[in-house]
Amino acid sequence: MSAEVALQKFSFPFACSVSLSSQDKVTQKGPSLVKDPELHTPKDNPILGEPTRITVVQAFVNNEDQALESTKPPDGGDTAAVQLSVSAEASQNAVVARQSMAENLRVEGEDQRPAAKRQLSSESAAKSITAVKKSAQRKEPNEQTHLHQKAQLGQRGGLNAALPGQRKRSRDLFKSSEVFHRLDSDVIRAGAELKQKCVYDVKTIVKSITQGARNELEQLRAIWVWLCNNIEYDVSGYLGHTEKLSSPEEVIAAGRGVCCSYSNLCTKMCREVGIECQEVTGHSKGIGYRQGHSLKHVKSDHLWNAVLLAGEWFLLDACWGAGQVDMQNESFVKRFDDFYFLTDPEEFIDSHFPDEQKWQLLDKPISIEEFEKRVFKTSAFFTMGLRLISPLHYHIITDDGEATVSLGFSRPTTFTYEITQHQDLLHCGALEQKESSSSSFGLLTVSHRSMKLQLMPPQSDTYDVQLFARSEKAMTPLVWVCSFTVECPNPKATEDIPENPFLSWGLQPFAGSLGVIGSSQNSEVTEVEDGVFDLVLKTCKPLMVLCELVHPQMDDAISKCCLATQIQPDSLTCHVLCPFHGFYRLSLFVRDYEKTEVKFENAANYLLHCKGKVVGLEELFPPNLGSACGPGTRTARAGLSRFSHNSALVSTQQGKCNITFHNQQDLELHYVLSKKNIPSTFPLSRYIFCTYTDHKVTVSLSLPEAGMYRLGLYARITSGGDFSPMCDFVLKNSFPQIRPPFPCVYSAWGKGCVLFEPRVGLLEPLSWVLFRVRVPGALRVSVVGEDRTDLKLNKSRVWEGKVFSGNGHQQLKLAGSLGDSSEMSVLMIFDVKQHENDDTHED
Repeated sequence: MSAEVALQKFSFPFACSVSLSSQDKVTQKGPSLVKDPELHTPKDNPILGEPTRITVVQAFVNNEDQALESTKPPDGGDTAAVQLSVSAEASQNAVVARQSMAENLRVEGEDQRPAAKRQLSSESAAKSITAVKKSAQRKEPNEQTHLHQKAQLGQRGGLNAALPGQRKRSRDLFKSSEVFHRLDSDVIRAGAELKQKCVYDVKTIVKSITQGARNELEQLRAIWVWLCNNIEYDVSGYLGHTEKLSSPEEVIAAGRGVCCSYSNLCTKMCREVGIECQEVTGHSKGIGYRQGHSLKHVKSDHLWNAVLLAGEWFLLDACWGAGQVDMQNESFVKRFDDFYFLTDPEEFIDSHFPDEQKWQLLDKPISIEEFEKRVFKTSAFFTMGLRLISPLHYHIITDDGEATVSLGFSRPTTFTYEITQHQDLLHCGALEQKESSSSSFGLLTVSHRSMKLQLMPPQSDTYDVQLFARSEKAMTPLVWVCSFTVECPNPKATEDIPENPFLSWGLQPFAGSLGVIGSSQNSEVTEVEDGVFDLVLKTCKPLMVLCELVHPQMDDAISKCCLATQIQPDSLTCHVLCPFHGFYRLSLFVRDYEKTEVKFENAANYLLHCKGKVVGLEELFPPNLGSACGPGTRTARAGLSRFSHNSALVSTQQGKCNITFHNQQDLELHYVLSKKNIPSTFPLSRYIFCTYTDHKVTVSLSLPEAGMYRLGLYARITSGGDFSPMCDFVLKNSFPQIRPPFPCVYSAWGKGCVLFEPRVGLLEPLSWVLFRVRVPGALRVSVVGEDRTDLKLNKSRVWEGKVFSGNGHQQLKLAGSLGDSSEMSVLMIFDVKQHENDDTHED
């Protein structure tokens, strides 16, 4: 078995030390030693172990042309395979050693661990791996071997100390930057005092700001925080308006410098505390970077640093951590960015490409061509936990005039975007976005864990697209997270999309916190059939809702006639009519039903598209609909229940219908029927008739002509109080003929009274009409016209009799003697058509 295979097979989870004989020592051109990345041993603390000869140790290299040759077996040996034998005791002690050393670099709490637990004992370190031939085992005499723990810039062993997938990350050193809060505050305060005292000496500054640091990590942190807070980027020097400062003392005194000033100072300051730090040259996607321009034969323009901690190399850029450059105003925006402190290589490579491949610190390095193609992501992209779903490269070519960008997120996030004419410079747009984009060239939808932006450029051209985001609950402006370039060879013929000031389509990510837990419609564009659309939101508590419908050609007055909302305890329904072709924005706003003082908040937005049949303007909803249509929360709380029609929309093809319900609390009720522009002979109140028996209420409707009507239901909740709206019904009458009215009802017609015949209020002249009514408690019931006709009470307690209608010159009054009173009270009045022969003509 080769040593390479053996290493991969055994996958040792402990620290190991290897001693080579002088004739077998590895040179720079030979294989590198594989060291445990988590074991960091000070130079003055030798590791004792048993020296052992090794035939082959395979290193992990960055380039294929660095493949290592196999060395010859030791003297006296043959080509037999090599075995690695490890004692159980060595394994256990090595694990202890590695764990204890990791603690030296982890930021500790206020209570310090005992020193004995943080020391690497010589006993546990004096274990080694022995490699022997299969034929016989032999041990060399014990001797002490000192291993160099810090890798040098030119040595491959330092950059390849970790097996692939085992590289230590910054989160392995500290959980979050909050652990540095006290240290950062002390450094900022010390920096201000040194500046006030005009102290510009590097050694003095380092000594002052690191005096409270307990380990290398905290020393490095102190240096980083001081650099970011005391040196500003020299925009004037970068643009050539002033001379760039060179010496460290000049940079510190002036408090400004360019990228090399940051990296040079970082190196010098780290050297003062014994931290190995290297300056790394390369390309960055910072100010001056032009997307689409090749960097292959272009001189690098940026410097940053790599530091060695715990046997691992880490990357940091104090220049980018100090703030951002506003090229529009040629100024520096001071903004501490913690992301660039010990950034993970996989994230660092999106914006920093080193001249030397080894400083990528990646298991699989990328080419400069791949670096150029990658999407630029700001630090906010990573700190928000976003991930790129598609596309993987920044340059997009539209397909049939459309292009799609998709991001994933782990925490509720709000997004918006901006699309502008393409400019070469990457850093020329806004860093923040306070309001939503006014662009109608895209459709942004947010689902549970992803965002999709569908772009539809208006013409053949190249565009820059910036995406902005913020945490759902944050009140700060949205910040730039990534950018793309969209090339549109052939634009798609599109209709205007209404502006969406609420950032995304579909349910808002925070809709659940408002009480909305589901929707009948997803965030995609909805094709509206026949100009009619219904939306239902599921709720976990009673809510109030307001709706808004927007179309480029529609004014507010028409918009109000396109919406009818039904509010129920566990759902909200919005009925929508579309009178025009094209796109509509439907937005819904909710608040807690009980908390009237709370403002309505946007819960959902939907993009509707109507390209087929539309609704005629004469078919729109009545203009004076209330906010609550149909049975719902309000009617249920008032004790009105068991409605015959549970929907707010009622259709009739015969021009008449009955709506029934139960009035459990015996509330006094009132009804209003209305219609826009109706040339009726009788008031609309004559086309509604109510019957109230026991707890059941029957509202009978006879609609005079075809069209849309509103039926308003009101109730007097408190005695002597005003009538309060309960709900509205929308009545759609398709019957083309004119229907007669009901009789005019008076207040004496009360609970328990029933009109069986006649059911119309306009009688034919010169005809006998059968009257059948029930009037509880009546002692006498008569019909009074030209003559008086008393009705008789039958066995069913119904007053009945035939009455002559007359020639139409006089109305018929139905009256009754109620209770103990002998006076007759008018119950209702019937009109009689005039006889045609009675028409008079004047000469």
